[in-house]
Amino acid sequence: MTSAKLPEPRNPEARNPEECETMTEVRAGVDQVDRELVALLVRRFGYMDAAARIKPDRAAVRDEVRKAEVLRNVAQEAEASGLDPDRLRAVWNELVEQSIAYEFDRWDRTRA
Repeated sequence: MTSAKLPEPRNPEARNPEECETMTEVRAGVDQVDRELVALLVRRFGYMDAAARIKPDRAAVRDEVRKAEVLRNVAQEAEASGLDPDRLRAVWNELVEQSIAYEFDRWDRTRA
């Protein structure tokens, strides 16, 4: 089972995007965000571990109704935040597909 790691403390050299004046600052900020995203993904995949443990049968792993709900929620959040909903929907579609593949693997391993 994975265990969620909290994001490392914010890099004091990483500035907010609107404060960046050099590409070094931009890259430091992007690298910091990437570290935080990885930590969040570790946590998200921990929920996939839990789902694999809880779901009684393998057919329950792929849930197209839930997938559509997740993509709809992300698109709404993106739009409310001023981002292109289609762009984030595409990113999340891949994330959800990878999560499903991971969950299938975990489901199979726990019942082998």
